[in-house]
Amino acid sequence: MSEGIIQPDQPETLEGDGKDLFSKFDDIIALREGLLASGQEDPFNLVMEKVLSPTRAICNGRETILLGTYNYMGMTFDPDVVEAGKQALADFGSGTTGSRVLNGTYQGHKECEEALREFYDMDHAMVFSTGYQANLGIISTIAGKGDYIVLDIDSHASIWDGCAMGQAEVVPFKHNDIEAMEKRLKRIPEGAGKLVVLEGVYSMLGDIAPLKEMVAVAKKYGAMVLVDEAHSMGFIGEHGRGVVEDAGVIDDVDFIIGTFSKSVGTVGGFCVSNHPKFEIMRLVCRPYVFTASLPPSVVATAATSIRKLMHGSNKRAHLWENSKNLHKGLRDLGFQLGTEEPQSAIIAVIMPDLERGAAMWEALIRNGLYVNLARPPATPANMTLLRCSLCAEHSEGEVSQILEIFEKSGKEIGII
Repeated sequence: MSEGIIQPDQPETLEGDGKDLFSKFDDIIALREGLLASGQEDPFNLVMEKVLSPTRAICNGRETILLGTYNYMGMTFDPDVVEAGKQALADFGSGTTGSRVLNGTYQGHKECEEALREFYDMDHAMVFSTGYQANLGIISTIAGKGDYIVLDIDSHASIWDGCAMGQAEVVPFKHNDIEAMEKRLKRIPEGAGKLVVLEGVYSMLGDIAPLKEMVAVAKKYGAMVLVDEAHSMGFIGEHGRGVVEDAGVIDDVDFIIGTFSKSVGTVGGFCVSNHPKFEIMRLVCRPYVFTASLPPSVVATAATSIRKLMHGSNKRAHLWENSKNLHKGLRDLGFQLGTEEPQSAIIAVIMPDLERGAAMWEALIRNGLYVNLARPPATPANMTLLRCSLCAEHSEGEVSQILEIFEKSGKEIGII
C-alpha cells in the first residue's frame, strides 16, 4: 500500500481547524430539505421525459402545458430548423473539438455570424458557446482595471460575473431609474473609460428598460453602451431586433448581446456591433478563445432559425396577443402581477412567500401546467414569484386552459 493514500474504508481526519467549504450553503440546504420533507415535488429538478411540441411535454409522467420555457417564438420544432441540424450533423459530425481560434471555426459558424449581421444590419457578429459566455467575455474584455461599469442593480448574473472577471469599478443604480443612473455617471472621474450595461427585458418581472432616455444619458457622459436583448430578440421591435429597435436607439448602442437559447430555439450566444475595432475581440476575449466552439448542428439550426425570424411578423403579433390575454386573465382572477401592463412575453405572478409559492407551483404542475418558481436571491426585492414565459405557438385555446389551471390551483392553495 502506498504511504499517504487514503483508502475508501479509512475516513480522512483533517488536522487543525479545517473548514467545510460547503458550510456557506447550509441555509439553502436546510430550506430545500424543509420544502421536500412535506412530500412536495422538487420545483428545481423537473424531468421532461418526452417533448411533444414547443408548448407541451410529458413531465413527471403527465402531459403538461409548458409555460416556463424561453421558447418565445416556438422555433425548436420548426421543420426547416430541425432539418438543417440533421444535415449538418451528417455532413460535419457531432462536434468541433476545438476553439474558434484554432480548429473550431467551420463554415456553419461563419454562416451563423452572417445571418446575425443581416438580422441586425450591423457590421460585426461574434458567436459564443453560450449567452452567459457572451456577457462574460465581452464585458470582462472591454472594461478592465481603471474603467467603470454603470449597471442596473437587477442585472443578470452573467453581467455581474463579467464585471467581476474584468475587475472594473462597478457602479450599480436602482432598477430602471434614469436619474439614479445619471448621478452615478456624473461622479465618474473625467477621462475614465465608461461602460453602461442595460437589459432590454428584465427576466424576472418581464419589464422593459426605458432605453431611449437611458442611452441618451449614457452618451451625454461619453459612455459606451451594451444592451442585453436575450429576452426580446426575435419578438420585440418591427423586425424582432429587440427593445433597442422598438425604442429607436439601435444605432446609438455600441454592443448588443443575445442568446440562441430563447427565441432562436437552440443554444449559444452572440454579440453584434458596428465598432470599427470589434474584430480584435476574437484574439483577446478569453471566454471566446479558450472555449470549444458550438457543434456544427447547433450553428446550422441557429442560422436557419435567425433567417426565419427575419420574417416572423405574424408570429410576433400572435405572441403579443397571447401576452395581453394571459396578463388580463390573471389580473381579472385576482393574481398580483409584476407589471401593470404586459411588456414582454414574460408575465410574473407574485406569491405571498416561498412556502405558498412552492405549493402553488406544485398545484400547477399537478394540474398540468409548468411554470418557473423563482425565489431570492435571483428575484428583486426578496420576492417569490411564478414566472410565465409565453410562446408564439400557444394557441388561444391553450391560453384559456392556462387560465383555468391557474384559477383551480389558486383556489386550492388559497392564493385567490
